[in-house]
Amino acid sequence: MTDAQVFVTHASEDLDLAQDLFGTVRNLPVGVHLAMEELEAGRTRSDLKGRLANADVVVAVLTAEGVADHWVNQEIGFATARGIPVLPLYEPPVDRPGYLANVEGVQLDREEVPVTVFNLLCRLRAEIAPLGTLSTPNWYLEFPCNFEGCGHRVVLDVEQQQKDLWQQYEHNQPLVATCGECGSRYLFNPGTLGYVRREDPAEQEQV
Repeated sequence: MTDAQVFVTHASEDLDLAQDLFGTVRNLPVGVHLAMEELEAGRTRSDLKGRLANADVVVAVLTAEGVADHWVNQEIGFATARGIPVLPLYEPPVDRPGYLANVEGVQLDREEVPVTVFNLLCRLRAEIAPLGTLSTPNWYLEFPCNFEGCGHRVVLDVEQQQKDLWQQYEHNQPLVATCGECGSRYLFNPGTLGYVRREDPAEQEQV
């Protein structure tokens, strides 16, 4: 799980969109590489071949700009030739091109970004699942407690299956991680795994 690498191929016009969609995914112990973020001055997309070759899954952002982008199509073809799973993240009415025409993907809805992120997490969780009899791996978020300089390591273990996470989301029931040092509680959105707020120890005593 912690060694999983995700390469996101997208048109340059869709960088902001890709950053929004993968913002919370990056909090997980997964390496996420957005194509246009990986480019340094003087480099081209061809220099990203190593990142692409080492990916466990490639996500193709297929907007109107994405399907027409030369590099997106090149990177999809490269991944397919290498046997790397390609997950289409497509925006209707865009048709998934070539190899991806019949591949199950995730529908992109700009009006319902939390739903899109949840479905993206579902598919990524399935793609990165270990082989054999094990179910999908546990996800977790790890971060230092920021209450009054505490700095203690806090871990949010996400052991629920995706359907259970969605039920919590619909019932407005956050995921909670508690600092073992100071008792601060951190609340997260169960649908997107995004940070919601911190509850300080004094605040909890008043409840």
